[in-house]
Amino acid sequence: MMKTFTPLFQVPASKTPPAISATFRFSTFAVYGAIQNCKTQTKPTLKRRSAKPTKNVPPIPILTPTTPPSSSVPQKKVLVPIGFGTEEMEAVIMIDVLRRAGANVTVASVEEQLEVEASGGTRLVADAFISASGETFDLVALPTTCHPAFMDKLPTFWAVNSNLQVSGELTTSRGPALCKSVAKEICESMLLNIADDNSRKEEFDEVSWYLGHAPEVLIPVANGSEEIEVVTIVDILRRAKANVTIASVEKSLQILASSGTKIIADKTISDAAGSVYDLIVLPGGTIGSERLHKSKILKTLLKEQQSAGRMFGAICSSPAILHKQGLLKDKRATAHPSVINKLNSAVNTARVVIDGKLITGKGLATATDFALAIVSKLFGHARARSVAEGLVFEYPR
Repeated sequence: MMKTFTPLFQVPASKTPPAISATFRFSTFAVYGAIQNCKTQTKPTLKRRSAKPTKNVPPIPILTPTTPPSSSVPQKKVLVPIGFGTEEMEAVIMIDVLRRAGANVTVASVEEQLEVEASGGTRLVADAFISASGETFDLVALPTTCHPAFMDKLPTFWAVNSNLQVSGELTTSRGPALCKSVAKEICESMLLNIADDNSRKEEFDEVSWYLGHAPEVLIPVANGSEEIEVVTIVDILRRAKANVTIASVEKSLQILASSGTKIIADKTISDAAGSVYDLIVLPGGTIGSERLHKSKILKTLLKEQQSAGRMFGAICSSPAILHKQGLLKDKRATAHPSVINKLNSAVNTARVVIDGKLITGKGLATATDFALAIVSKLFGHARARSVAEGLVFEYPR
């Protein structure tokens, strides 16, 4: 635990709390304590990184970010800078967990535009420009890590060979798979718990998923989808060299996820419906799953997927969608504890359940296990282990 770290819900000793920072790559020393009283600057002119045309995305008024718990204690202010090439898992997991803990998180673009393309191709939209943040922040969290491959960039007297390191008010870690641990260390509480006695995976009616070509994967999203699940699944599958399409069931490409992260899809579901996919995976989110369920196009795609004998799956609350549509008949599955009792043949002893060409997962904390299980089925254990190592994630032997 971080004894010297200011908890998010503790009343500060003074009116102006000291700024602290958490970071996750060798840029640690450049940022630590650097952003304290940012002066307001003129908003830069928007520019695109390339000449490739993109659609103009209108703002979404449908949802608002998650409302923090009411409290007489002032909210802690957190700044999360993002830029081109930011690791999407590191950014989104940190943002989501901190917002769930009640922090007022500002996602700030260091580029000349709010829209930022992350390292795995996921497009995120910042809340503001870094130059326009004229506030003092209690925490500055850089979504970059000191991955083992970059340890030689650190001064030897500062380098520590551990996955998570706390030094006074500075917290650092080594990779995307450790973001939840970092957030837990910062927040001192996290809503991503999973029973330790649950096995990682159970499989029934085992069949091969091998395709002989790069898999085409469809990830439908909606306003209210769980951003951690969306980004984790997409990022890991793209790292494994699957062709992933994020499709919005909303009228616009931009969706507002459950904790307020703005994500831009690759296509609308109507445009995506013109292709055939080897695998369709539904992310969770209470509101998001309901909006996915209302999509007639997605319902048709899922029924065609099952009748054609192709793979499909869901995580968190979305297995309930498959159940409502009759796609879980004679299938064993798992889901979030809030909906698992709605399933006929529920398995509550595993984080991930595979039955034939169906895969289901419990929720946020199982998203990495869920995505790696898909990689293992499509590409084999060697590919899954390789991807896990890049995330600094312990792949089961």
